[in-house]
Amino acid sequence: MSRPRILIVGAGFAGYRTARTLSRLTRGRAHITLLNPTDYFLYLPLLPQVAAGILEPRRVTVSLSDSLPDVRLVLGEAERIDLDDGTLRYTGPEGEEGSLSYDRLVLAAGSVNKLLPIPGVAEHAHGFRGLPEALYLRDHVTRQVELAASAEDPEACAARCTFVVVGAGYTGTEVAAHGQMFTDAQVRKHPLRQGMRPRWMLLDVAPRVLPEMDEKLSATADRVLRQRGVDVRMGTSVKEATHDGVVLTDGEFVETRTLVWCVGVRPDPLVESLGLPMEKGRLLVDPHLRVPGRPELFACGDVAAVPDLENPGSYTPMTAQHAWRHGKIAAENVAASLGLGGSRKPYRHRDLGFVVDLGGAKAAANPLGVTLSGVPAGAVTRGYHLAAMPGNRVRVAADWLLDAVLPRQAVQLGLVRSWSVPLDTSSPEVARVAGGPGRRADARSGPGAALAADTDDGGGPGRAGSPDEPAKGQPGSGTTQVRPGSAAARPRSEWETAKGRPLAGPPGSGHGQLRSEWETAKGRPLAGPPGSGHGELRSESETAKGRPAAETATAADTAGEPARSRPAGEAAQNQPGGEPARNQPGGEPAKNQPGGEPARNQPGGEPAKNQPGGEPAKNQPGGEPAKNQPAPAPPPHPPGPDHPAPGPVKRTDVPDDPDDFTKGDS
Repeated sequence: MSRPRILIVGAGFAGYRTARTLSRLTRGRAHITLLNPTDYFLYLPLLPQVAAGILEPRRVTVSLSDSLPDVRLVLGEAERIDLDDGTLRYTGPEGEEGSLSYDRLVLAAGSVNKLLPIPGVAEHAHGFRGLPEALYLRDHVTRQVELAASAEDPEACAARCTFVVVGAGYTGTEVAAHGQMFTDAQVRKHPLRQGMRPRWMLLDVAPRVLPEMDEKLSATADRVLRQRGVDVRMGTSVKEATHDGVVLTDGEFVETRTLVWCVGVRPDPLVESLGLPMEKGRLLVDPHLRVPGRPELFACGDVAAVPDLENPGSYTPMTAQHAWRHGKIAAENVAASLGLGGSRKPYRHRDLGFVVDLGGAKAAANPLGVTLSGVPAGAVTRGYHLAAMPGNRVRVAADWLLDAVLPRQAVQLGLVRSWSVPLDTSSPEVARVAGGPGRRADARSGPGAALAADTDDGGGPGRAGSPDEPAKGQPGSGTTQVRPGSAAARPRSEWETAKGRPLAGPPGSGHGQLRSEWETAKGRPLAGPPGSGHGELRSESETAKGRPAAETATAADTAGEPARSRPAGEAAQNQPGGEPARNQPGGEPAKNQPGGEPARNQPGGEPAKNQPGGEPAKNQPGGEPAKNQPAPAPPPHPPGPDHPAPGPVKRTDVPDDPDDFTKGDS
């Protein structure tokens, strides 16, 4: 007899607990498959400490393969569920599609950022639901403080040092509390020139901080925040987010470059596609976490509207505590439905208390109904997290100890860009990659998720709005919008220009690619697959023998956008900075026409090494005498309408394809 197949969608608190419990209950008598976009379980309550530089990112993650040895892990995102056929279609991390069959399906897809119809928020704000968002916020805050320290304009300094957090629940309160301590520590080591202090604002339409908690705990958190210098404004929210700041509901305009959106969560949109009864976006289930009329379908966590038997007529809230407990009951009931366990159990709960980490030794907690504050609350809070984490306890405790005795490291890693973590996405746990495969997040989310541009202007709230970041990425940030993988050339840093390093850009994207000195001297081909649109240079021996240019592609080249299928050696169409055509008038391959290698003896550069005439010219002003180089041949005709100057050639036999400018944006 074949073993039953159990499929679990999502590895958050509910999905991870379901898989772990089922693995223990079935003891190999069932095939258990876990579908998740990442290979780790994220302990979300400690994410603010990652953003504040207290914990390293891997400390709050637990490997699924290591901790669930009897569970098959499939990396991907669910796209479509056929309930009648018992199959699920998914998309893998590299764009591949697959299908999974099941006898029992457990939906535990979790939640995503909650959006409100406020102008500019989707374009300028960032959420706080995944590890990429925490890493981005840590880099962004560090960068803003460093830029503020070097700013000459007091207004620009104040704008960069103002950080607005919307939402005074658990997440928003902890982000503001830890953020104020983080930036204060940076300023102590590198004081601002104007003697300013970083300003954190916490906004919420609710009448008090942490409205879901006891009033005593709320008062404790409010007092700690204000003592630290956080500008707490209750009954106030954002009316509009703009390029330069935010407009508050009381009419005040606050100049800022940072807008953190923590107003709450909404269920993953996947459940909406099932066409089953819903309750405020959540799938209706019975007390046994089974969907009525679908004996093979279970749901738990944030996607499930679970009846609260302790409060008839209501549903359990979307919290990590309830999701963790849902997972255990769901696993037991799934095993019971297959005859692999005991009897079914309804979900009942009893609150054991709440804890809120306010940074340092400060916290607010009420374990078993006992209200605590200060150091005792801090000890209880950290003890609770260590007990609740399914792994990495020793590493987390070690990081806490080191943070208590050593200064924090405030450096920018630059691993996550602004456009990689859009607010409107159904996959906050996965950072967007330029040229990556299309994702369910982009297909089903609103316009904010589709806007993944990187611009070079001053930035805006919640974005990487600073001159140090070549790619700036949110819509509404300026007149120039560059999508990842589009045909627009990105600006080069001074280092890249001086060294002649290749511009970052996937093959076929139209970005001109510069050669290093070594490549120029040796005549090596530019990296780029055939048809990518990048001109390929040939060595002297290859030119003399009439050999074709090498057509090779490295792994780094093929990781980006698909090539636009141009003939090898043809110049990119209308691309600024693109590689020139290889056969200009004169018979020689045009290696360095205008638009190709930058002149190295221009203002701010180095002596030009690659002017027309073949080998790198070393007899430019300020350089070395040319070594047996032939004089450059004059053009056969003066430039004019009939004889244009040498440069990139635009094909007239192939029409422009406007779709090429948006490929790879999904």
